[in-house]
Amino acid sequence: MNESIQDRKARRIVFVPGFGRHREHSSEDEEEREGREGAGLTPQTRLLLLVNALFGTANALSGTFVSIYLWKARNDFAMIAWFAVYQQVFMALTFWIAGKWVKERNKMNSLRLGIALSALFYVLVLLLGVRSVDYIFWLGSVQGLASGFFWLAFNVVYFEVTNPDNRDRFNGWAGLWGSVAGMVAPWVSGFLITHWKGTGGYRLIFTLSLVIFLVGVVLSFWLRKRKVQTCYDWWFPFRKMADRSSRRVLWGLAAQGIREGVYSFLIGLLVYLATKNEMKLGSFSLITSGVALVSFWAAGRWFRPRFRKWGMLLGILAMMGVVLPLFWRVSYGTLLLFGIGTALFIPLYTLPGTSVVFDWIGRQEDGGSRRVEYVATREMAINAGRLFGTLLFIAVISWSRSPLVINSLLLFIGSTPLIMWACLLPLLERQAHTGSGGGGKS
Repeated sequence: MNESIQDRKARRIVFVPGFGRHREHSSEDEEEREGREGAGLTPQTRLLLLVNALFGTANALSGTFVSIYLWKARNDFAMIAWFAVYQQVFMALTFWIAGKWVKERNKMNSLRLGIALSALFYVLVLLLGVRSVDYIFWLGSVQGLASGFFWLAFNVVYFEVTNPDNRDRFNGWAGLWGSVAGMVAPWVSGFLITHWKGTGGYRLIFTLSLVIFLVGVVLSFWLRKRKVQTCYDWWFPFRKMADRSSRRVLWGLAAQGIREGVYSFLIGLLVYLATKNEMKLGSFSLITSGVALVSFWAAGRWFRPRFRKWGMLLGILAMMGVVLPLFWRVSYGTLLLFGIGTALFIPLYTLPGTSVVFDWIGRQEDGGSRRVEYVATREMAINAGRLFGTLLFIAVISWSRSPLVINSLLLFIGSTPLIMWACLLPLLERQAHTGSGGGGKS
């Protein structure tokens, strides 16, 4: 499904495998070393930034409102959740299966296919209209495939064209453009939807997203073909899951996914249900994204590795605390308080949680040669958590849909990052002692 406002912000600003500042244990030819020396951004990294910005803008323009569009056609929490389930399942499968293509063939075609499938998703929604609710499985599958193909290739290419000296700069620019898109695009969408009769506004923003995705596909042909690697290890993720030294990290990633899986579709839907106004939802995105922009900038500037062990715990407890006003009343005001509070504190949670995992990958003997497999393993673990959280949501709402039950579920799911913190505690302590901080993305 589509990410919540704050989770999407974290994804944009804390990008992809930044395997710490450890030396990867693999040999590289001259092409693969492009961009890995010096702190400046090469033309290829700038083009990668532009393609990513277009992908993020198109998703920000329409992604926030897909759930609302489906809800207006059929008021059914379970239907929205099953849409998310299908997306999560196919995203995880794509990360695993497409890993062979990305490693042994042309990974740029995987990136292009991800963008093209995103465009296809909106073509299908435009063609089906309100009948989209009858094709939830197919729509969720297409969106899951799109996300899997794009992010797997993007993660690997990002690692190849950047180095520890320029990843922060790359992430900074990516975060800036992502934040601007997250602020402006949903607000523009809300304005257009509320000022067009019927579903005309929805069809307009879906068409705009389609056009932007197509532009992204065209520009991606200027991204240079990367070096082909060999011998994709199909069973690598499963061996890591069975390995005691890796299991703790993977449990932590799964715990991260539990919160993402439910919050990704439920928060925006709750805002709409509380206001019955897409413009209000756009304003909610504008305000919370603006706060997140400032908080991520501040965290990137002052949140040093030695503070991250306890800072991460503080961020998690604060994000749990902002759920409590919803027990008093679910209204636009309390949801806005929740959104602003989450936007303020989520950097304390996402920055340490992401960087220590990629530092851990970078320290592995095969961290460089098996980077595709590590990316696939990480995403499979996160998606397993997302799937568990969403299925739990479906089970609970099948039993009761009372505000107390839903709010209790939100609080419970919002507390699962505590499990992630506990699982990653040894890595956080190591980072505090070494003072290294990597970058990474979900």
